[in-house]
Amino acid sequence: MPGKNRVRRASEDVPDRADDFAKAFYGLKMVFAKYEKHLQVTADTREKYYLETRSPSYNGNPLFFGAVLRGRAYVSFHLMPLYWEPSLAKGISANLSKRMQGKTCFNFSAPDAPLFRELARLTSRGFALYKRKNLL
Repeated sequence: MPGKNRVRRASEDVPDRADDFAKAFYGLKMVFAKYEKHLQVTADTREKYYLETRSPSYNGNPLFFGAVLRGRAYVSFHLMPLYWEPSLAKGISANLSKRMQGKTCFNFSAPDAPLFRELARLTSRGFALYKRKNLL
């Protein structure tokens, strides 16, 4: 009958959002994995992953490089080099641009391999910027 609310049965497929978040978190964390030998991991839990420079490079303190944070509504990828050099963001795809929140953050609710590869290229350019400016 039209207009009636239908009760969802337990047997119906319901997307497993927690699983999508875990996969997105892991995929985004892997974008940063190759930089662990050059940067310091300051947090590595199921909810947050932080990277900063090993040496005091800005006002006597290590400099934040990036993070992956698992929130309630999305998993966010933060890339600080975008703040230092906004021109790094020029040329990002429209799909990745839609995920951008502010200057340095990208939000995901599920894994997206093509966008994660694009973030890996962007992260590589950001790492090169830190290296070029002797911030590592």
